[in-house]
Amino acid sequence: MSNYIKGATGDWEVVLGLEVHAQVLSNAKLFSGAATDFGSAPNSQVSLVDAGFPGMLPVINDHCVEQAVRTGLGLKAKINYWSRFDRKNYFYADLPNGYQISQFKDPIVGEGRLLLDMPDGSTREIGITRLHLEQDAGKSLHDQHPNLTFVDLNRAGVALMEIVSEPDMRSSEEAALYLTKLRTVLRYLGTCDGNMEEGSMRADVNVSVRRPGGDLGTRCEIKNVNSIRFVRAAIEYEARRQIDVIEDGGTIKQETRLFDSTKGVTRSMRSKEEAHDYRYFPDPDLLPLELDPAWVEAIAAGLPELPDEKKARLVADYGIKPYDAAVLVAEREPADFFEAVAKGRDSKLAAAWIMGDYFAMLNRLGKSVVDSPVSAQALGGLIDLIADNTISGRIAKEVFEAMVETGEEPAAIVERQGLRQVTDTGSIEKSIDEVLDRHADKVAEYRSGKDKLFGFFVGQVMKATQGKANPAAVNEILLKKLQG
Repeated sequence: MSNYIKGATGDWEVVLGLEVHAQVLSNAKLFSGAATDFGSAPNSQVSLVDAGFPGMLPVINDHCVEQAVRTGLGLKAKINYWSRFDRKNYFYADLPNGYQISQFKDPIVGEGRLLLDMPDGSTREIGITRLHLEQDAGKSLHDQHPNLTFVDLNRAGVALMEIVSEPDMRSSEEAALYLTKLRTVLRYLGTCDGNMEEGSMRADVNVSVRRPGGDLGTRCEIKNVNSIRFVRAAIEYEARRQIDVIEDGGTIKQETRLFDSTKGVTRSMRSKEEAHDYRYFPDPDLLPLELDPAWVEAIAAGLPELPDEKKARLVADYGIKPYDAAVLVAEREPADFFEAVAKGRDSKLAAAWIMGDYFAMLNRLGKSVVDSPVSAQALGGLIDLIADNTISGRIAKEVFEAMVETGEEPAAIVERQGLRQVTDTGSIEKSIDEVLDRHADKVAEYRSGKDKLFGFFVGQVMKATQGKANPAAVNEILLKKLQG
């Protein structure tokens, strides 16, 4: 399917690259021992290093380094055994030192890749350019006083992984899939919680447009977009804006823009800075980072099964569709839940129930797999009752709702409510005869060629038996009787 955008003068192609800032899961900051808890009182987690006091020296947090290496390995990326921290100089009121410690020329992680799970079941590879470690800035608070701005330094010095993609994405949908998959991988690895609403993952989006297959256009960077929905909206607005400017005879200026989520538009923030504007130079207080290959190998050996590998295994071991497997492994808990339900059972039926009624129930109740009112054992029991013909699929839905409301085991609900499936062919035949007698006119229509009425008769029989009749038996006996 083409991702081209229609313009007044023809088709256009959008070119997208993302720079994701992912907060490292760590109890302490990158260069100090200050805490990193979200939601703490302003300036309650600030060391003298974070506040930029004279004479304070940064000390690297080796856990943050390990988390960066784990992430790099999870992204199938090259680990650089030698890297270096630089000072990136610029003025922000909430940046006490007047510079940010980052990695410019020599990042800790080099090129890698991320596989997107496309809606049609295929995969698409997006290149990762680099991952580097850097410290976050503080936060300016403009809404606490009519005339003053306050500064909260709790985030100052928090460790970030900046994960930069190649400009390989061609639509807002692909950008959304990229962010979703990256968040999934980070959560599996335990290196970032991916909570965009808490600011622990946010994206700078680079957008340009060109004629299909033509030279790259001038890009604009949209800063600090903090939800996947907003990323999609920002891309769609910005691509259309650039197309309109060019088609009206104008040119695109390279600049940094902000996304106004209220109005759904991007607006200019500043002209794009170049590297020389930041006056990068190696941080004299920090030695280059040298990694022991054996230490890196030990981290690699301890990685968990990641989404791509888990997806491939679920397809191979359980015979489910690649798309279904991709949905189930999007988070670790649903994947584990599926395996607990499917083990020793009809795995396709288990996947259908989990992705259908079970996920719908969680959405309706605002719950997750972890606090679900239906356990894997209970849902497995329900599937067992369907498999051995104790209940029909239709009755199973009623039993499931009763399980959600009461917490009872499915077998107990079936017995208490008398929901066992009727498999006695004599009883089913009697019900069918009554239905056919009651609708003799429609029987005549069916026999004159109106085949679509078959579903009507099935429905009437199921209604007459309160949904308890075995559907296969109903279909077989009904067909014979209608054919005379």
